[in-house]
Parts: sequence; C-alpha cells; structure tokens
Amino acid sequence: MNDRSVTSRLFWGAALSVIVVDFITKELAVRFLSPPHIPHSIIGDVVRFTLAYNPGAAFSMSLGAGSRYIFGAFALIALVILWRLYRGSRPGETARVLALALAWGGAAGNLIDRFRARASVVDFIDVGVGNVRFWTFNVADSAVSVGAVVLALVLWREDVAADADTGSGPPPMAAGGEAG
Repeated sequence: MNDRSVTSRLFWGAALSVIVVDFITKELAVRFLSPPHIPHSIIGDVVRFTLAYNPGAAFSMSLGAGSRYIFGAFALIALVILWRLYRGSRPGETARVLALALAWGGAAGNLIDRFRARASVVDFIDVGVGNVRFWTFNVADSAVSVGAVVLALVLWREDVAADADTGSGPPPMAAGGEAG
C-alpha cells in the first residue's frame, strides 16, 4: 500500500467517522432529550445533555432569515479549502491529515444538519457550573474545534522547524544584551 492511500484512508476514515457519530448522536438527542431546553444531568451539574436547535452558526450567530443559506455557503467553502489543504499534505503528515479530517467531518456534519427538514443544527452537549455555562454544542462542533487546535499546533511546529532550518529566527543578542 502506498503512502497516499494510507493518507487517504486516514482522512476519509476520520472524516466519515465524525459524520456518522455526529448524525447518530443528534438523532438520539432529538429522540430522547425532547422537549428542548430541559437539562439532563450526565456528570452532576458540570456536564448535561440539553437539546437545543441552532438555526445560526457557531455560538448561535445569526444573519436573519437567510442564515441557513449564508452559513451553508460558508461551510461549503470551508469544505473545499480543507480538502485542498488535505490534498496538499505530504505522506507522513499524519497529525495534519487527521486535524483536517476532523475539521472537514465536523463542518460536513453541521452542513448536513443545516439542510435537513428542521433547518437547524442540533446541539445537546451542555458544559458549565451553575449558571456559568459554555455554549451548547455537538460532536461536529467538537471535531471542528479539536481539528483546528491540532492544525494550529502542526502549522506552528512547521513554522518553528522552517525558521530553524533557514536560521531566520529572532536576531542574535549583542554583547550588551540588546538585539543588534
């Protein structure tokens, strides 16, 4: 098996896994957590499942009646960009490919939800303490967030390595302790 097919299996396996797990958990949330906005304790008050429908984007951002189509278009653009970044990855860049796959799968999962009959993304993971709570989110949101953080770390490490290779790091310190 060549390196490209291993990379392809990793990307599509991870992306499709996110989509499937996201879809199943959203369906379960709709079935077992209805009606919306009633918390179900999972780990005390810290982790709860609370069904919510988000017609907007991340953190319930809204652009009015056209939000569904505007954010859908943004998601499609993001999918194309993430796929192109994946295609530009070299064999052996496992962390980069996995990060891109997580982000791609999460974006696709929420896009699928956005264009289903209910026209809203299903959120249900509710984390916080008392009245201090994070935004309610879902598996796709988690995948996008983890993918983005891992990709940022990978890109940062690549920049550090490139600076070390070219010697273009910070200027050397002068004898008196001032940069020269």
